[in-house]
Amino acid sequence: MKILAIICEFNPFHNGHRYLIEQAKETTRCDAVLCIMSGSFTQRGEMCVLDKYTRAKHAVLSGADCVIQLPAAFAVAPAEIFAKGAIKVLSSIPDVSLLAFGCEHGSNQSFIRAAASLSDEPKKFKSILTDKLSEGESYVKSYAAAFTACGGDDNLITSPNNILGLEYAKAILNAKANIDIVPIKRIGSGYKDDAIKNNYSSASAIRANIDSTQIKSNVPKHVFEDLQNARNGDYEAALRHFLFNADINNMKRIYGCTEGLENKLKSLVNLPTDEIIKGATSRRYSSSRIRRILCANALELYRDDCEKYLNGELYIKPLAVDKRKADDILSALAKSSYPVVTGINDGRLCEAAKQCFATDANEFAFYNMLTGSDKKDYMIIV
Repeated sequence: MKILAIICEFNPFHNGHRYLIEQAKETTRCDAVLCIMSGSFTQRGEMCVLDKYTRAKHAVLSGADCVIQLPAAFAVAPAEIFAKGAIKVLSSIPDVSLLAFGCEHGSNQSFIRAAASLSDEPKKFKSILTDKLSEGESYVKSYAAAFTACGGDDNLITSPNNILGLEYAKAILNAKANIDIVPIKRIGSGYKDDAIKNNYSSASAIRANIDSTQIKSNVPKHVFEDLQNARNGDYEAALRHFLFNADINNMKRIYGCTEGLENKLKSLVNLPTDEIIKGATSRRYSSSRIRRILCANALELYRDDCEKYLNGELYIKPLAVDKRKADDILSALAKSSYPVVTGINDGRLCEAAKQCFATDANEFAFYNMLTGSDKKDYMIIV
């Protein structure tokens, strides 16, 4: 099979995501679309508005053929690790030969050239990125400055979507994966636009207006129906609880928790969570970074463990598959160099993979606790 992959969160699935799938199919004439999706919590440390199986079902009902899980260790991590983890899993599946992603602009070749230029000067790039962030510049502007200093075209790096696309290209190049990229021009609102539009609103706008009927035109019917029954527990209180009980030395092991930031966060623990985030946010540390650290702390996701997972064998965890293509898709996944696990750990995983799998189970249990759900962690046929 010629399988096209999409790396995603679908928090929640909306018309822009359906457009991406449709355009990717039309452009590539692929045999199947495989989505690798974050579980219950996102790259910015947010709790998903719907559980991973419901979101996976939405994707399959909207054109995807299968959804597999991006392990939590990579899903709640900086963009570079998010991309590396996803590509590591996807590159283990021989039939995955294409990767589509939404971007504001840029061609296949422009992303490949940019990725090659950054691979040649990683130390210089990271040094400039760090310096610019310390000066108070936003991540997008800091990334663009570092990219330009390494010979790149800063017009390519104008948004988080483009930055993620570049990180995907870098990860493919560094992994020597046989995957070609397919940039698809985005339509509709930018990811930070919280205003509801007629048809193509951002996921953040939909989340911000989740109780409004205005979102109905922005999501497929099956998504709108499930959003009406979304149950979110007191995630903010849970983050405070885990911060209160956190060990300082373990906090230092979290991506981005550096230079005494763990002490700053602990000193704010008696405040409401939004005040903790506000109090720790600075010219050097964005609010998204602070929230991701708090989420990783709650889920016990640590940098050294993640690097161990990146250097070892993993697993393929299907969440949902289209019943019309189930046999073909599962046969394609079975060609992976990693075991396919459709439920609980079946004993075929190496020690590092078992540990990584356990963090996914912990994440799912935490989400179930917050939402009062008793869902089981098994693949569904849609």
